[in-house]
Amino acid sequence: MTAGWLSIVGIGEDGLAGLGEAAKSAIANADHVFGGTRHLDLAAPLIKGSAHPWLSPFAASIEAILALRGQAVCVLASGDPFNHGVGATLARHIDASQMQVYPHPSSFSLAAARLGWPLQDVLTLSLHGRPLDLIRPHLHPGARILALTSDEHGPGMLAKLLTEAGFGISIVTVLEALGGPSEIIRSHVAMSFALADINPLNICAISVVALPGARILPLTPGLDDGLFEHDGQITKREIRALTLAALAPRRGETLWDIGAGSGSVAIEWMLADPSLKAVAIEANAERAARIARNATRFGVPDLTVVVGSAPQALEGLEPPHAIFVGGGGSDAGVLDAAIAALRPGGRLVANAVTLEFEALLLAKHAERGGSLTRLSVDRADAVGSMTAWRPAMPIVQWVWSTP
Repeated sequence: MTAGWLSIVGIGEDGLAGLGEAAKSAIANADHVFGGTRHLDLAAPLIKGSAHPWLSPFAASIEAILALRGQAVCVLASGDPFNHGVGATLARHIDASQMQVYPHPSSFSLAAARLGWPLQDVLTLSLHGRPLDLIRPHLHPGARILALTSDEHGPGMLAKLLTEAGFGISIVTVLEALGGPSEIIRSHVAMSFALADINPLNICAISVVALPGARILPLTPGLDDGLFEHDGQITKREIRALTLAALAPRRGETLWDIGAGSGSVAIEWMLADPSLKAVAIEANAERAARIARNATRFGVPDLTVVVGSAPQALEGLEPPHAIFVGGGGSDAGVLDAAIAALRPGGRLVANAVTLEFEALLLAKHAERGGSLTRLSVDRADAVGSMTAWRPAMPIVQWVWSTP
């Protein structure tokens, strides 16, 4: 029975009472039933085959399921198996034609229903087993966020993060054990959060309110330089915005930021879309540590930081779709290694400040084509009691794409 041998049943805190007849039949007729201990307990009255609690590491259970291909296997999941659930993991190994899926309302759906929040207007975010800092880019006044947490400590930690970021008067509503007999909903102001005895199965609803000076990250590229921790080695905001436009991020792509300095370009690349990845290559260990701190504060903690000098530090890295060369790019070997590493259709953007690097970019442009642009920015500044334009150092930008 290879076709349709796997059933995935979403189950809620209401247990068997919340399941349809087809889902119940899938559990009862399975030779093997996999799930968390809580799920197996909820479905125990129907389980006739062998019950398999999830193994650690979780990948071992996936291997066990695949080894049973052709037998009747049922997997129990929380809520909707394809909404941050085990269904997404299994689908990477098993074709959809071999599955029968019986979803249950997700915790996001249940929370929205309890609060009267239209789900299409709400940001849903899974922080289960993931850094809480991922919420930072979404903290905008008036935003409504549903955040799934890992355990009973998650709500308090979220409230602390909100307070430290300047959103301390936001309302944090903790919805616990939704759909079951122990369901409870409680609200607190973030800065005075004091809920105790929180159920590990919880989701937080956040109504975001900003205090003056809150750390709000605008949605456009070219974030204020003052938001970054840096020692002066930073691509300034106007040039950064133009650089991001030239890098042209697309879903699922990876960037190398060579000579990353403060990491500003890599960080803004990742902020453009959650699917984007970046590697910041920086020779100076102190700056590399600073990049990691910046990544956390901007809510992109998954930014990879490599301490080392290019081109040697590039060896073994995942081939990129785009590369930015800023500081340290005056070595011809760096540009050659970057060009060789780019995937087909990839983009390279190099910004030169020095005459030496500019000469190298001119030569590469003559050799390979692409576009050359000279960028300059003047800022009004005080001159005695008057005001005058003070020019920043001009930038020569080479943009080149692989065939």
